[in-house]
Amino acid sequence: MSIQLTDRAAEHVSKMLSSHGSGIGLRLATKKSGCSGFAYVVDYAEQVDTDDHVFESYGVKIVVNHQSLPMLDGMTIDFVKENMLNEGFEFINPNVKQSCGCGESFSV
Repeated sequence: MSIQLTDRAAEHVSKMLSSHGSGIGLRLATKKSGCSGFAYVVDYAEQVDTDDHVFESYGVKIVVNHQSLPMLDGMTIDFVKENMLNEGFEFINPNVKQSCGCGESFSV
């Protein structure tokens, strides 16, 4: 089982954690949402709970709850910046079977 960041994503998360002033890493989960079934939830990880799995990539911890792990296993997270106004995480998830037209939700 693995979840990894690209070097660009790790650099961005490290900067965001430093600006935030607290947190041990990136918390990644899924929730039921949208027209395809699930959406990604990204937040600061303030702690590791008993049902969490922790991965490390380029020195950044990625914390995932047990329930979300099957949908996220094998995923790579990149950080892309297309121009001055358009930047964000790109989720490269081998488990996705279909995503909605707007790209906000997916099914596995």
